Amino acid sequence: MKLLSVVTAALMAATVIPAASAEISDGKVKIGILNDQSGVYADFGGKWSFEAAKMAAEDFGGKVLDAPIEVISADHQNKPDIASNIARQWYDTEQVDSIMELTTSSVALAVQGISKEKKKIDLVTGAATAELTGKQCSPYGFHWAYDTHALAVGTGGALVGAGGDTWFFLTADYAFGYSLEEQTSQYVTSRGGKIVGSVRHPLATSDYSSFLLQAQSSGAKVIGLANAGLDTANAIKQAAEFGIVAGGQRLAALLFTLAEVHGLGLEAAQGLTLTESFYWDRDDESRAFGKKFFDRTGRMPNMIQAATYSGVTQYLKAIQQAGTDDTEKVAAAMHEMPVDDVFGRGAKVGANGRLISDVYLMEVKKPDESKAPWDYYKVLATVPGEEAYIKPADSGCDLVKQ
Repeated sequence: MKLLSVVTAALMAATVIPAASAEISDGKVKIGILNDQSGVYADFGGKWSFEAAKMAAEDFGGKVLDAPIEVISADHQNKPDIASNIARQWYDTEQVDSIMELTTSSVALAVQGISKEKKKIDLVTGAATAELTGKQCSPYGFHWAYDTHALAVGTGGALVGAGGDTWFFLTADYAFGYSLEEQTSQYVTSRGGKIVGSVRHPLATSDYSSFLLQAQSSGAKVIGLANAGLDTANAIKQAAEFGIVAGGQRLAALLFTLAEVHGLGLEAAQGLTLTESFYWDRDDESRAFGKKFFDRTGRMPNMIQAATYSGVTQYLKAIQQAGTDDTEKVAAAMHEMPVDDVFGRGAKVGANGRLISDVYLMEVKKPDESKAPWDYYKVLATVPGEEAYIKPADSGCDLVKQ
């Protein structure tokens, strides 16, 4: 009788253990969205990326391998030290499995280093530097959405081809700005163009007058804005006050998205050439996704938010494919699995962690060309992913077998 009771108790105990316990280390999958939610990039990604991540988890069914999916977020304020502290706390005490979005290149590089140390997956959609899949690549690091090389090929290539063969850069004074200026400079000169100068400005500065005057006096045909978010928007506004475009020079918004066009307005943004890797009005599938996101947030997604949705979904698919949340196995699945969704059509992940997907050269419509709210772009060209991104073998990533 005593033996029967022991056996019965053991069987009862076995029945209350969640089915996922053998596959999911702590019984749940926890994803952290770490980005700027209050500064110059708050619209660029911000709380809208958090909503995209939650939407992806819900569309996946709220569970993976029978374990619940939890998505949390925090504001890193564009400061690598704050981001690093949050990342360590999330990994060490809050059982976060993966950190994603990571607007601001200096932040992304810092958090990717911590993720590599902790053997955790990070997936970057908000930062631009190609170093994330170059010399500072990680076996657990993935870079979705875009990077400085793709922006240089898209926007830089288009403007040089249109006769913009002399450039002056107005550059954000941190890793992202340096990388964007460097990549664009290399591409411009490779196409026969010339760099006549550059000036660096602090992140989130409010007065661009001295910088714009230097750019104006350079005589360059193109002023490359190697910045993003409100920095780019404010520079464009102040450039109009100086009559720079009216005087015959062109502005190249090297990283400008639908969110910033919306904030700036078509009157000020019209005619800008820019590069994004997603546009909600591209086809029926993207329009359906855009409507669903709009119904949830009151705005259409830019490439950062669409890529966050894609990245979260692919991460969950990789856990499902691997049959576990073990980092090594999930990372292997992330590299092996193709990406074919509303963001990346027929895309693939390179050996260096770079998602290789098409990017689109856009021109911002004139106000009288826009037929509806958020109808802001004309798609000028599609740049195949293989042309837009550095080949993994040429990236400088030591994970790539030569």
